[in-house]
Amino acid sequence: MIVQISDLKAIKNHKNRLLSLDIGEKTIGLALSDSMWMIATPQETIKRRSLKADIDVLIGFKNQFNVSAFIMGYPLHMNGTEGKSCDRVMTLVEALGDEFSVLLWDERLSTSAVERTLIAADTSRKKRKQVIDKLAASYILQGVLDRLRYG
Repeated sequence: MIVQISDLKAIKNHKNRLLSLDIGEKTIGLALSDSMWMIATPQETIKRRSLKADIDVLIGFKNQFNVSAFIMGYPLHMNGTEGKSCDRVMTLVEALGDEFSVLLWDERLSTSAVERTLIAADTSRKKRKQVIDKLAASYILQGVLDRLRYG
């Protein structure tokens, strides 16, 4: 079930967490909030094998870390229109079903911002490729957490 950011405030209870996803064609970057919903921490990048396998990994994270909602980066084009990447996200949302709360978050330029930071830190191209998806998920989640905290 797709929710709005205001809906997240109602489910916060200092025992649950948020899980952010940066959904790519071949990988999904994951980041997790702390239980106070203040800090986003990159977790891992999973290789996509099938829709069922992706869902199984997400349900495993949900159960292990008491996740109350998924934050999914929504890759709109720069002009605000939806494209094929948005379809990939919506396929995952639909596969999760109505029992899971999902916030779609505009992720325009999130990967670019993370990549610029990694380049500035003189991170090798190989290392950037290994961490960029989970760092982008963390960047997306931190934006949501800041918005919840500061409005």
